[in-house]
Amino acid sequence: MELHLETARLILRLFEPSDAKMVQSLAGNEEVASTTLSIPHPYPDGAAEAWIERIRNAFQTGDIYSFAIVNKVDKMVIGCVSLRVSKIENQAELAYWVGRHFWGQGYATEAAQRVVKFGFEELALKCINAAAMLRNPASYKVMQKIGMKPKDNFSKQVLKSGVYEDLVHYGLVKSDVIKG
Repeated sequence: MELHLETARLILRLFEPSDAKMVQSLAGNEEVASTTLSIPHPYPDGAAEAWIERIRNAFQTGDIYSFAIVNKVDKMVIGCVSLRVSKIENQAELAYWVGRHFWGQGYATEAAQRVVKFGFEELALKCINAAAMLRNPASYKVMQKIGMKPKDNFSKQVLKSGVYEDLVHYGLVKSDVIKG
């Protein structure tokens, strides 16, 4: 089980059990968790280990491709980028998060762009979609920067920490990216 993707500054690789402490530290940050749909806060002990095991198993079945975003210089895990694949519809949902200390440095955009390319070229997906909370403009700016187009938005679509949040949706079709 080995899959590495690279960008100018990053290595995207499968999460390893040894990454659990860093995942808990980065994802457990209240600011990261509050604007991410599926990260709890506080981040419970043992949750990172269980999550890594689940996503490694999902990789084996081709259902989820979750990559650790690793800085090439110091080899430190700084976040996550993933594709949740719907084989029936031949499409995927893009998701990502980056540790608070690494915000505003273009890492999410760089990682997302590379994973979208992987999805279209290696997985032969026809469409990749993404969603973000309306109150998280940095997340949907990543979607815009990688060429995703706005889709329908829904108010009060998801419950996060006892509050219904508005979501914005973006999508990208393979034929818009890869010609011929």
